[in-house]
Amino acid sequence: MCVSKMALKECRDDEQVIEFGTGDGSPVIHALESWGRYGGVIHGFEINPSAAAAARNNAAAHGVTNSYKVQNSCFFKGLEQASPSMLIANPPYIAAPDDDILMPALHGGIDGAVLTRTLMSLGLDKAMLLISSYSNPVETLEHARSEGYILRDFMLTSMPFGTYSSEPKVMDWITRMKRESKAFFTSKTYLLAGVLLVKAQAAVKRQDDLTDELLSIMTALH
Repeated sequence: MCVSKMALKECRDDEQVIEFGTGDGSPVIHALESWGRYGGVIHGFEINPSAAAAARNNAAAHGVTNSYKVQNSCFFKGLEQASPSMLIANPPYIAAPDDDILMPALHGGIDGAVLTRTLMSLGLDKAMLLISSYSNPVETLEHARSEGYILRDFMLTSMPFGTYSSEPKVMDWITRMKRESKAFFTSKTYLLAGVLLVKAQAAVKRQDDLTDELLSIMTALH
């Protein structure tokens, strides 16, 4: 839904879009199918060869290979050879003191948002990202502001704690973060936000920024 209603809706057909981590490609593939009229190309980068192969096979099975090109290579090396204007990413966001957790690939850094902030610092004109309420959302969205972005749109959903996010080591850590007002959640749920960030320009005024509105919702969880 986020890819379809925010990323594809925002893109012109002549813009180059780059995706960080395709997984099996399902989010982009389903968005392309539902949108129907996207005429551009999304370049997906996936470092895991099995996941990259699955994404390619899924794209072929759904007939979107002209719009979705998947490469089994490092995103950051690929970025050096491209000139994209928009980023799509669902970065890993589990917060923990280190990556010695059940699923190390989901470790997003000590506060869960280190990689997210790195992606925000790449300088692309637009970015559609997912942000967790237990992964230091305040500092993360303030970082986006410091990089010249405004939050043009967002979508929210509540998420139950699953196997990896409820691991004792992770839960103990984000509970500590909660005491420091860096994580916001209840015993049952946390919030996951899809956000559309665009560089502030004359045509995109600061008063259109929805950052404060999103944070007022995310930080209300206790």
